[in-house]
Amino acid sequence: MEEKVQGTLVIIGGAEDKKGKQEILKKFIDLSGNEDARLVVMTAATEEPETVGENYRRIFKDLGVKDIAVLNINSRQEANEQYYADTIKSSTGIFFTGGDQLRITSLLGGTSTYWALIDAYQQGIVIAGTSAGASVMSETMIVEGDSEEAPKKNTLKMAPGMGFIKGVVVDQHFAQRGRIGRLLSAVAQNPDILGIGIDEDTAIVVNSDAKFEVYGSQTVTIVDGWLVNHSNVSESSPSEALALTNITLHVLPAGYSFDLNHRVPIS
Repeated sequence: MEEKVQGTLVIIGGAEDKKGKQEILKKFIDLSGNEDARLVVMTAATEEPETVGENYRRIFKDLGVKDIAVLNINSRQEANEQYYADTIKSSTGIFFTGGDQLRITSLLGGTSTYWALIDAYQQGIVIAGTSAGASVMSETMIVEGDSEEAPKKNTLKMAPGMGFIKGVVVDQHFAQRGRIGRLLSAVAQNPDILGIGIDEDTAIVVNSDAKFEVYGSQTVTIVDGWLVNHSNVSESSPSEALALTNITLHVLPAGYSFDLNHRVPIS
């Protein structure tokens, strides 16, 4: 997998520290230009855009950012308005809030706002996302899955994401909601991709060299199916437990890195 990454991604597992050290949010601001950052908060994922957007505006303002635009896009018609595309193109950092990742793709997919985001990313602008905003980063995303079941085909639903990063699928609130089973199911059905499970208050920063570093208080779990030598995914019934042998798993805390092209951790 020769991963193509143009800008910088900050992919957050949700529930990032907003009142204490705020390490992850400070890292996003630092990458976006510190006090000179021009931030855009995208609230498309949430059903309470005004409340959530203003909360992040206050947080970023308290951290020293003066230029913050909150884009509450509520329809595909709005997503095609030139104002939103222009605001995105003039930013240095874009932040997707949590909520429902399908709201993001159904509202923005194929619109002028979507293409402005793609163009901004290709120009090197920093794009961050937390919770649902993290899941939507990948080309294929998990939209639903039972966290309490053994890996099965019918416990997982996937859909196209925003496609900022290819060759991976991201899951969030990972350890806190016991989502290892659904990430294994995703990799079993797509063994060429890397499954990346990100815990709460934890993030990966993916650079243009297709390497990421872990930040935050918890861990990142990587599930790699390339070396799997047996799977029953093709012949099993939807409700039958999946078999996977020789799967590779890495668990990385803050300070560790990972090379997406060579699929190896860097300590």
